[in-house]
Amino acid sequence: MSRSVLLIGSSSPIGQAIAYGFARQGDRVVGVSLDGKADAALTESLALDAGTPEGADEAVRRTVERLGSLDVLVLAAAVMAPAAAHRAAPEDWHRAIDNTLHAAFFPARAALPVLPPGGSIVAVSSVNATLAAPWLPGYSAAKAGVEGLVRQLALDYGVRGIRANAVAPGMIGNADLPRVTEGYPLGRVGRPADVAEAVLFLASADFVTGAVLPVDGGLSIASPAAFLRPDLHDRLLQNRTADG
Repeated sequence: MSRSVLLIGSSSPIGQAIAYGFARQGDRVVGVSLDGKADAALTESLALDAGTPEGADEAVRRTVERLGSLDVLVLAAAVMAPAAAHRAAPEDWHRAIDNTLHAAFFPARAALPVLPPGGSIVAVSSVNATLAAPWLPGYSAAKAGVEGLVRQLALDYGVRGIRANAVAPGMIGNADLPRVTEGYPLGRVGRPADVAEAVLFLASADFVTGAVLPVDGGLSIASPAAFLRPDLHDRLLQNRTADG
């Protein structure tokens, strides 16, 4: 049966891959982004700021108006704005929080009254919610907030049969950067399609809620020592080249 999907953050590479994933299954997708970029995978594309109560309410209202219902809400909007904390301008902090955490909370708040039993919320978090990287105070704090929000929604609305989960990608794209794959046990960085596959799984996993699924090629389970200590790194290289 075709589902009605509202995708917040539809114009990013990850958002586009998620839209195509749902569309290939026969689902109908309304996309929301700041620029309202159209895409063949979208039934409709809306230019709205979902990080505001008004924009989020409008996104849900227009989705139900166009599709007749709302079954799945995907929260994939984010802004990074890299800067060390002591140099981060207040507007950079607010931009990261507004376009990441607020753009998850307000659409979820607007969608909850119309999501049916069996409805699903899937948020795109990041390994940076739990693993620190340089110059990402606003982004990391916002993504950690998204994961906390997902757990709270799962607890509060499970009684209504509504599930809430998140995926936590590692590096997506930028495979051409020097040494970028070091630290990834699978030996590669991710692709937008990798994230989309995980989102589609969680949107349909009827007995999974409150979970954060790593989509990071094993990055979050690897000790840095395994890649920084020459003796341990040599063992890893031996495993990668071993026959059988």
